[in-house]
Amino acid sequence: MLETIAIILLVLWLLGLVTGTTLGGFIYILLVIAIVLFLVRLISGRRPV
Repeated sequence: MLETIAIILLVLWLLGLVTGTTLGGFIYILLVIAIVLFLVRLISGRRPV
């Protein structure tokens, strides 16, 4: 579940990079959220079902 959300956020972040600076700091917020979710997934050590 968290892995899916992190992937979606990374895709949205990449789309934001392509669109330019129209979204401003929102792009960086998405990146930080994706990294945090990835780290939580990594630290929790859960295996996909």
